[in-house]
Amino acid sequence: MSLARQNTVLLSVAFILVEVLVMAVFAWWVVVPLGRRSADDLAGLMVLSAQTWTELPPPTRAAFEVELLKSHALALRADAPSAGEHSTWQPPFFYLLEAAFERRTGRALALTTETLDTGIWYWAEVPAGGHQLAVGVSATRVGSQPVMAFLVALLGGLLFALTLAVLLARRLTEPLAKLEAASALIGQGGSPLLLPETGPLEVVALSRRFNAMAQQVRELISARTTLLAGVSHDLRTPLARMRLALEMLKDQPNPGLIARLEQDMVQMNHLIGNVLDLARGLAQEEPVRTDLADFLNQLGADFANPACPVTVRCPPGPWNVPASALHRAIGNLLQNAQRYAPNAPVELVASFDAERCHIGVLDRGPGIAPEQLETVFQPFFRLDTSRSPTTGGSGLGLAIVRELARANGWRVTLEARPGGGLQAWLALSAKHASEIL
Repeated sequence: MSLARQNTVLLSVAFILVEVLVMAVFAWWVVVPLGRRSADDLAGLMVLSAQTWTELPPPTRAAFEVELLKSHALALRADAPSAGEHSTWQPPFFYLLEAAFERRTGRALALTTETLDTGIWYWAEVPAGGHQLAVGVSATRVGSQPVMAFLVALLGGLLFALTLAVLLARRLTEPLAKLEAASALIGQGGSPLLLPETGPLEVVALSRRFNAMAQQVRELISARTTLLAGVSHDLRTPLARMRLALEMLKDQPNPGLIARLEQDMVQMNHLIGNVLDLARGLAQEEPVRTDLADFLNQLGADFANPACPVTVRCPPGPWNVPASALHRAIGNLLQNAQRYAPNAPVELVASFDAERCHIGVLDRGPGIAPEQLETVFQPFFRLDTSRSPTTGGSGLGLAIVRELARANGWRVTLEARPGGGLQAWLALSAKHASEIL
């Protein structure tokens, strides 16, 4: 059974049960008390009519019977109708009327029915004037039909419940159907449209999560395509030089050509290493308790050189960090800073509290235009238009930092440094580190 059909059945049953309960409560506390009071009044009127008839002079009794029939739909007979018979079923009101007669007369009484041209009549033998007098009441006097009203209300409630249940079920299952179709399209390698983030809170949350996942899949596919295209492009140039060098070496060995071959192989190896770093950046690393000041001082010493020293400012204190991932991320930021500010000192600063740690790499280079602060994180994007690996790198350093940040729950941002230059910040959350632990 589909979810829509299940919800329709469950909601319909629930609506019917609620309707039955409401009608039962209403009948027990409202209809039945009113019916008892009405039956008691009618029984009193019938007994009083019989007693009045016996006390009237015989010549006036006929006029009294006509007035009683016209005004109150009651009839009087000296004897019970010979064709009358006890009814096995009668409207609920007449059971209340029998109980009212029993309370008034002190003896059980069963109404008899008679079908006349004017309709159905119910007769009761009432003691009056020392003998029994038959008093009849027309069925038309009691206009209420509780059983019919109950059935009509139940049928109308059922139709309303089914309609509302179908609408609610469709409202709940339609987003799921769209989600299923979009998931199938992603599984086939397609790129679905984002789901509308409307409806109930749970559906909105599910749609928002799916849209975020779909966006990540798009970015991963785009990054993979860009990565493959960039690797192919950047490997083609050194391969072409190596082929030319090999052709020239066939005619005459040349140490310069051999050195050039070695340099091209180093360049290719470096590019492949960066690609592998980018791929490994997608994996999480378990954080370990580390003294952040010692860690950053050692990192600064590893990357410092006489032309571009690294100054470290960090208070001592422990922090849970994934050491290898953080080493790669800050190392890439330091290399970028030294490449674009080769003759100026680079500052490596950190501050932290119980909730968050901020690590910054600050340089005095040319900086980055505000409109390119996000673009530089794309794989193979280079600010140097010459695309020379010596001056512009491979274009993967910041992309690797961004992937490492995503995998470990960090946030990486680039900002213009006051006074000139660039500052790159990594924000590490203690909550995310504890979740990984």
